[in-house]
Amino acid sequence: MILNNVKISDEIKLRSTETARSGSASAAQPPVQQPAQLSAQSSAQLPDFSRDLWCILGLPFDRVTLQQASGLMQRAAGEGRRCFLSTPNLNFAVACLDDAAFRNSVLQSDLSVADGMPLVWIARALGLPITERVAGSSLFQALREQRLQSGQAPLRTFFFGGPPGVAQAAHEQLNATPSGMRSVGFASPGFGSIEEMSEPATIAQINDSQADFLVVALGAKKGQAWIQHNLAGLRTPLVSHLGAVVNFVAGTVSRAPRWAQKSGLEWLWRIKEEPQLWRRYRDDGMALLQLLVTRVLPCLWATRRHRPQAAAFEQAEISCRRDRGDCELLLAGVLGAPNIERLRTALAQAAAGSEPVLLDCTRLQALDSAVLGSLMLLYGYCTRQGRPWAMINVSAQVQRQVRLHCAGYLLRALP
Repeated sequence: MILNNVKISDEIKLRSTETARSGSASAAQPPVQQPAQLSAQSSAQLPDFSRDLWCILGLPFDRVTLQQASGLMQRAAGEGRRCFLSTPNLNFAVACLDDAAFRNSVLQSDLSVADGMPLVWIARALGLPITERVAGSSLFQALREQRLQSGQAPLRTFFFGGPPGVAQAAHEQLNATPSGMRSVGFASPGFGSIEEMSEPATIAQINDSQADFLVVALGAKKGQAWIQHNLAGLRTPLVSHLGAVVNFVAGTVSRAPRWAQKSGLEWLWRIKEEPQLWRRYRDDGMALLQLLVTRVLPCLWATRRHRPQAAAFEQAEISCRRDRGDCELLLAGVLGAPNIERLRTALAQAAAGSEPVLLDCTRLQALDSAVLGSLMLLYGYCTRQGRPWAMINVSAQVQRQVRLHCAGYLLRALP
């Protein structure tokens, strides 16, 4: 039995032993039936497992174009439905490798887009369908330039953060000309702690503005942490950390020309505009080189070497059952994009409870980026809910596949 080199509770050890002994007998158990309809409140709290997610460098990314992402956010705002948008770029992804809290903020987002050409290049090299960069600033601009239908009000926006005076300048510039957006407020909290920036009066100011879209600019890590800390108390449907957007709207920094954005050379323009960023881009380049050698190229080689036949996906076993206080997910055979719908159904069933989640991988032979992306949703939900999680009896081959995708954290048990 392989326990992923982690120390887990005696109960989980006992359950994994029993599962290994039962082998195919467990597979014969019928899956738990999904509730016909969840209440509006519980549905809102559960992850959306219908999302078309793919793992790149250990993070889940939605397969969406700029136009599709803009449409998703417009609909969420119109329905008053929460959409926490994360926009990881290479620097973001590299930082998430060693920062669990930062990474969890992406896993628990409602929409995650690839805001960096290196991520798109990696996806293309691995044959993943993430073919378009969806930059946060481009998404903001698309929402700003949206055509308003007759009687449709502009998207009400609130700017929070940025250097002193910049949020106010963004507020004034956005309202200087008619567009699909209107600023309804701004706040510059300074450089205090997250708690100091989360005073009840601050949250009340944002909520009282009746904003549809809260744009946060506190630095990526701090901004994501601030959003996570205050999300439950915020009433704005759309929330995202878009640090550079505030500067672009205010006019204190100009954005790169479109040719530079599409060619992956926007970083050179950013250094011209903000010379202090050169160290960050140097470090990102070194990290990218290391990841290409140790993760991306070996993953590409392994993927091309072992291409499962179509029949293997049809023969896979995926089921969810609840037994003696645990929620057990049986994953057997070859899992990937061809049978992802079956996995999504089982993951939704697992999320609908409160028991410890055990993924029995005794007979799991292979998985791909799509499977990892969906598993990350359930893992992030378990983290937020404080539910135990463990992948048990994972073969060395599958462990290697998970780690080559920079998703080794999934192999570590959550107590």
